[in-house]
Amino acid sequence: MGILYNQVADRIQALIREGVYREGDRLPGVRVLSRQFGVSVSTILQAHQTLEARGYLQARERSGYFVRRPARELPEPNMPRHRSRPVPVSAREMTLDLCADEQKRMVPLATAIPHPDFLPLRQIQQSTLWAARRGLETLDYAFPGKLEFRRQVAQRMAAIGVPVSPDEVLATNGAQEAIILALRAVTQPGDIVAVESPSFPGILQALEVVGLRVIEIPTHPSEGLSLEGLQVALEQWPLKACVVVTNHSNPMGARMPDARKRQLVSMLAAAGVPLIEDDIYGDLYYAGERPRPAKAFDQADNVIYCSSFSKTVSPGLRLGWMIPGRYMAGARQHKYFVNLATSTIPQLAVAHFLEQGGYDRYLRAARQHYRDASERLRAAVARAFPEGTAVSRPQGGFVLWVQLPDGVSGTEVFQRARAENINVAPGRMFSTTDKFENCLRLNAGNPWTATIENAVTRLGTLVQALAGR
Repeated sequence: MGILYNQVADRIQALIREGVYREGDRLPGVRVLSRQFGVSVSTILQAHQTLEARGYLQARERSGYFVRRPARELPEPNMPRHRSRPVPVSAREMTLDLCADEQKRMVPLATAIPHPDFLPLRQIQQSTLWAARRGLETLDYAFPGKLEFRRQVAQRMAAIGVPVSPDEVLATNGAQEAIILALRAVTQPGDIVAVESPSFPGILQALEVVGLRVIEIPTHPSEGLSLEGLQVALEQWPLKACVVVTNHSNPMGARMPDARKRQLVSMLAAAGVPLIEDDIYGDLYYAGERPRPAKAFDQADNVIYCSSFSKTVSPGLRLGWMIPGRYMAGARQHKYFVNLATSTIPQLAVAHFLEQGGYDRYLRAARQHYRDASERLRAAVARAFPEGTAVSRPQGGFVLWVQLPDGVSGTEVFQRARAENINVAPGRMFSTTDKFENCLRLNAGNPWTATIENAVTRLGTLVQALAGR
C-alpha cells in the first residue's frame, strides 16, 4: 500500500480521467476534499502537489488548483534487437567532460547524481561528528571493513532476502570499485563479459580498466535484460561473467520481475558463468515493497552482489560494499593490493546513521521526492518534445531514457544544449557502438524549478528543429 496522499492523488486523478473534472475546472477547496476523502487538509495539499507533478493540476495564486490538460502519454523506447559480437571496451572521454561541465553550474540534466536537497545532510553531519570523536579507532586501516558497518549491511541484506554474516561483507569505495573487484576476481584480461544494452557507462569503464571484451545484450525498458538474448550469447561465446543492474537500471530504469531474476540466476549457474549484480538503486523504489535482488534467488553461490550508498546517503562518502560469496578470497586480495582499505570515518558514520534508524525515515521521503521529480520530468518531456519521442517509465531511481524521433542525433542535441549551458547525456555514451545515437538520458534527481522546466522546454525546441530539418 502506498503513502496516503498518493492514494488520494490516484483517486482524484481517476476522477479527472473519467471526466468528472475537466480541463479548466477548479477543484473543490481543500477542506471540502478533506471531508470527502476523510483525510487531513495537509494530506490533500500533498495530493495536490503530487498531481501537479504528474501534470494534472495547475496551482494559481490565491485561486486554488485547476485541472490542466495532461501531457500526452509517450510510448516506451523500443528494445534494441541487434546482435552483438564481443569487442574491446574503450570508455569515452565524454563521461568525464559531463561531470566537469556540471561543476560549471550548467543545468544538471546529465549525470546520475542526486541533488543535495534530496540527501540527509543534517543527519550525516551529526553521524560524522559522532564518528570523528571515536579517537584512535578512526586512524586505523579498516580492512575488510569496520565491523559496525558490515553488521549493519548484513542486517539490511537479511531484510531483502539475502541472509549473510558480517564476515561475508567487504567494504568498498563505492559500487564502482565493487564491480571492478568482482570482475578481477572472476576474469582474466581478454575474457568476454555480457552487459545490458544500453549500459551504465561506469560498467563499461570498469570493463575497460580490467582489459575485458564486452558483448551487449538487448534490454527491455521495463523488464530488463533479454534472457533470450543472453541465452544466444551463452551458446555462441565463452562468457566469463554477466553484469546486470537488476532494479531500476541506469539508464532505462528497468526492474526485472522476480520470475525473470530467478531465471537469470538459474541460467547463469547452469552455464557456470558468475552474475555480478549491481543493486545501487534498489532502495529507491517508488511504491510497494522493496524489490528483491537476484542474489535472493542464488542457490549456487554464483551471484556477486554489489551496492553502495552513493545514490541514497551521499555520493561524496564513496562508501559501498560487496558480497563476493565463494569469490571472497580473490576480491579481498585485489582490494588489499589496490588501496588497502576503505576510509574508516565514513563507515562509522553510516553505520551510526543506520543503527539510529535515520536511514529508513529518510528513504520514505526520498522515494517520494524522486517519484515526483521523475513524473514532472516525464510530463515536461511529453509537452515539449515532438511526435516520435518515446520515454521510459521507471518504477524507481531517478533517470529517464528518451528515444528521439528518427533521424535526430542525441549527440547534436547534447552539443547544442551544451552551448546554452544545459547538460544532457547523449545515448552514444551507453554502448560500445553508436546504436543509441538517437537517445538521451536525463537526470530527474533535482528539485523542480523554473530553470529545470525552461531547460526541458528548450531541449524540446532543439529536438523539434532537428526533426524538422
